[in-house]
Amino acid sequence: MRPPHSLWWDGLTHPLIARASLTTHLDVDVAIVGGGFTGLWTARELKRRDPALRIAVLEQSVCGFGASGRNGGWASSFYPLSDESIVARHGIDQFRHLRGVLERGVREFGEALRVDAIDADFVQGGTLDFARSTAQVQRLHQHIDTARELGYSVDDLRWLDQGEANERARVSGSLGATYSPHCARVHPARLVRGLAEVNEQLGVRIFENSKMTKILAGSTRSEPQVVTAEGSVHARFVVRATEGFTPELPRERRSVAPLYSLMIATEPQSDDFWAEAGLSQYETFNDARHLIIYGQRTSDNRIAFGGRGASYHFGSTVEPRYDQNSKVFTSLEATLRQLFPALQGSITHRWGGPLAMARDQSPSVIVDYESGLASAGGYTGDGVVMTRIAANALADLMVAPDVETEFTTLPFVQHHSPNWEFEPLRWLGINAGLAAAIAADRAENKGIVNSRGARLLGRLTN
Repeated sequence: MRPPHSLWWDGLTHPLIARASLTTHLDVDVAIVGGGFTGLWTARELKRRDPALRIAVLEQSVCGFGASGRNGGWASSFYPLSDESIVARHGIDQFRHLRGVLERGVREFGEALRVDAIDADFVQGGTLDFARSTAQVQRLHQHIDTARELGYSVDDLRWLDQGEANERARVSGSLGATYSPHCARVHPARLVRGLAEVNEQLGVRIFENSKMTKILAGSTRSEPQVVTAEGSVHARFVVRATEGFTPELPRERRSVAPLYSLMIATEPQSDDFWAEAGLSQYETFNDARHLIIYGQRTSDNRIAFGGRGASYHFGSTVEPRYDQNSKVFTSLEATLRQLFPALQGSITHRWGGPLAMARDQSPSVIVDYESGLASAGGYTGDGVVMTRIAANALADLMVAPDVETEFTTLPFVQHHSPNWEFEPLRWLGINAGLAAAIAADRAENKGIVNSRGARLLGRLTN
């Protein structure tokens, strides 16, 4: 497997040469399956805590092949669950603890890149969520009201009226926007490849083109083991960091649902375009529609823009052909040109891939000390900063299991999400949610507030 033809991979400054595959047996302290953000940050954090640890990372393709190298490049404090859901499930104290870690996590993410000299175009310009209909205005104001009740200050989240929003970015049809400083844009492929290089400098052994065939749990008599086609690894801990590809593994078909998110990128835009469009601080942007969209201004003055809209595939199937969807690409381009009518030139890149959503929409970090098996994932598209936070939790749990830290006490640590329903219920439910989001957005564009689609979506997601 090779990385997709995307803006991010085409923007790498060094030729992509795959590392050697695993062809023998190894004995290490920690074996990590998956060479994306979760796996590589975990190796990095383990080495920070104990440089003597022997660590091996096994990647089925090349590091960053999955969502880590394909995503929209939002290093944000976002979390898959709404604030209200977090409070309902875990209480206000856990909510505040989680919010603090996530918000600090954005700044600490940038600092970690600086310390390790990873040039990933990190710029913390914040994020803009535009309202382009009456329903979206109401939804964003309700979000701010709830945020204030939960302790957000105006410095964390604020409303920009139409004029203030236009000063930051001139989006067609904007009625205003919310602004939060807790987000940065990054170049994901440079980030993940740089992180792999840092790990190698620290002594982590990385094996690419080494697809795992099975993971064997440990016992009182044996350590856990990872088996590939040509080799194997025994370790004290085996960490599964496979995210959207998890359903391909034995007995993991219902663990997470692989949802496809697709992206496009424009030609570099002129100075005249940016003088009109704004985003001078490299703010990330979206609007408050139900069907998620996300965009950023890149360092070479393109717009990288993505969103949902691709159907879930029966049986949690993950296949390379699903990375391309002409209908979704056409819709993304039309949406982007609606937002920025002065957009110049053509679309130069189209790409996509799977992300992982848990049944209860909660991420998880799990370490089982009896079996020696660990895992992290289920970020539902909010994983850039979350992966580093999860990696800190994993490293703390493995290196000092009896010590509580700010990471091990997070509500998603040692959290087991329920399995998804058997097919065809899984297919019906997920795609019904997609259809409801599309219907709700169409209704709101016609001026309808609280449409049938919005009500159905609320029931499906709560």
